[in-house]
Amino acid sequence: MMALSAFLAAVAAFNLYLASLPPISNFDDIKPNPVTSIYSLDGEVIKTFTVFRFEKVSIDDIPADLKNAVISTEDKNFYKHRGFDTLGLVRSVFANIRAGSLKQGASTITQQLARILFLSNERTFDRKIKELIIAHRIEKTISKDEILELYLNSVYLGSGTYGVLSASKTYFDKELNELTLAETALIAGLPQAPSVYSPFQNPEAAINRRNQVLKRMYKTGCITKDQYEQAKNEELHLSKKPRLYSFNKAPYFIDFVLNELERLGFEEQEISQGGLKIYTTLDMKSQEAAQNAIVNDLNAYGLRADKTQMTLFSFSPTTGRIYSYVGGKNYEQSQYDRIVNAIRPPGSAFKPFVYTAALQQGVGVDDIIDDSPISFKNWSPRNYGSKYRGKMPIWKALAISSNVAAVRLIKKTGTDAVIATAREMGITTPLQNDLTIALGSNGVKLYDMVVAYGAFANGGFRVKPYAVERVENSRGVVIYENSGPKIVKVISFDTAAGMTYMLRKVVEVGTGRAANISKAAAGKTGTTDDYHDAWFMGYTPDIVAGVWLGNDDNTKLPGITGGGLPAKVWADYMRVATTNFADSVFDYPKLNGDNTQPQEIKDVEETPQQDDLDFDDVEEGFSEGQNANVSQSENINNNIQLPENKVETPKPQKPFNVEEPQRQQSAPLPTNSEAAPLPGA
Repeated sequence: MMALSAFLAAVAAFNLYLASLPPISNFDDIKPNPVTSIYSLDGEVIKTFTVFRFEKVSIDDIPADLKNAVISTEDKNFYKHRGFDTLGLVRSVFANIRAGSLKQGASTITQQLARILFLSNERTFDRKIKELIIAHRIEKTISKDEILELYLNSVYLGSGTYGVLSASKTYFDKELNELTLAETALIAGLPQAPSVYSPFQNPEAAINRRNQVLKRMYKTGCITKDQYEQAKNEELHLSKKPRLYSFNKAPYFIDFVLNELERLGFEEQEISQGGLKIYTTLDMKSQEAAQNAIVNDLNAYGLRADKTQMTLFSFSPTTGRIYSYVGGKNYEQSQYDRIVNAIRPPGSAFKPFVYTAALQQGVGVDDIIDDSPISFKNWSPRNYGSKYRGKMPIWKALAISSNVAAVRLIKKTGTDAVIATAREMGITTPLQNDLTIALGSNGVKLYDMVVAYGAFANGGFRVKPYAVERVENSRGVVIYENSGPKIVKVISFDTAAGMTYMLRKVVEVGTGRAANISKAAAGKTGTTDDYHDAWFMGYTPDIVAGVWLGNDDNTKLPGITGGGLPAKVWADYMRVATTNFADSVFDYPKLNGDNTQPQEIKDVEETPQQDDLDFDDVEEGFSEGQNANVSQSENINNNIQLPENKVETPKPQKPFNVEEPQRQQSAPLPTNSEAAPLPGA
């Protein structure tokens, strides 16, 4: 009872204080907070949040349906309160006290305007009290219609647009008086979470939110039931004109940055209107090189169809800094980010995980494997043109991308070991437990593949890529700073060294010769069945980068292989990106033959039939788990010439037949504040 009395006394005192406050002087001169800007690594502004579209409109020219939709959704008591909703505020106060932090806002339109014009978006009790005070003073200064007009002209509505007129033109290419009821409801639903409900990025979520707004309008009596039913069934027809917001210097990267900021706890309104300075890892010289390589090389190959897409993602394998990020060839045509969202089979670009598992079990790069035909009861994998070269070193089998050798190796190591290795290195998509994964039959993400290949470059550590270095508020105070690379030891140092040796051979003499940049580089090609997907994954001591090419509708790209256009784009990009670094070398011990002049391997042709699985040879019933326990009687030729029990009983000492290097076999696991071992350092 005493607590309730104290609370009521506090409320009364606060009301007396509010009553004593004067109106805001010179209100017409007040301008919104400084805009948020995003910077590249070298300090170049790559996006701001106001320069794209802002148009002011009088309250008299805003349709009644739009005003009603906004009020019904954001503040149903707008014309009744004095700046804040007392009952809603009391409910939110008790909810926040129970939570121990500010979880519920109960912000009125006037409070939101106060935040836009005068305050930051910090989620603190102190800021909330200031917001209430300023909202009340605004109500003393201007009329309700003037408040609503200011709000509808200032609120951020996604896609770089501020205000309802800009949103109408951006999303529907219409003047406000041309909007349908359903379209006004969609715009009114955006302030809560503009990117989540963006009809460009999430049309289904936008429609669901629109229908929620329509339902509120019906319940508050703004529209009839017939109007509600008709509007909620209206199809979404968006503007097909170029969108001004997409003319920024790295649009797919910006989307990645915004998602990362939200994961770090920043709210979208805070990001767009908080006057923040966001410093990122993007290297603009590298980014431009990636964009130019994709566009120029696709055009040179005559691949101009909208459905044909190419992506490139690169980052530092030691620090995690993202250098370049191109999620598609044209952001205006498609905002779909194929780096983190598209799941496509990698073909032979997956084979390094098979070889990694084998090296982890003690196989050596110069051990002999038989490149001759093999068969199972339901499957006979074959090399391109039925060409088989007999016994050869493991490294050569990977360089020529032998299918039968990869299948022999996964049978020897076990599918479980290969899947576990891929998982540890960063592959997150489902992997079917059968021998076909050796040839890249299961879908993966480019993001995951680049992360995984990074472990080959840095001594066996998986490093998490990141985009945001630090964030400053409008007063220049650092409110977030990246704490350093997030790293996990996933393979041994010697395994990373052996894989790098073999993947260098791929670039020097094998299927990846088009990626040779006359510097220390390693990589692997991948081409899927019938030319649906083409990949090149590669790295230097300082940069790991992946390129994917394919059609969004999964149709064929006849004649395009991973060793062709993707490898060329990778090389064109890397020649520019590596100029930021000295001509560093991999800090790995030399292996047998590493000092010899590389000789080109003849008859290397990277086509789907040679480089990957021909799925026409896979009969029904060859499914999950069936291949994992194929018996010797099923005509599998395990002709890997290794010392007895070498695979089954791993032996850590000298797996590459060289003198022991002057360092530990496995580098110690660093803490989060330490960088992974730096090749060349």
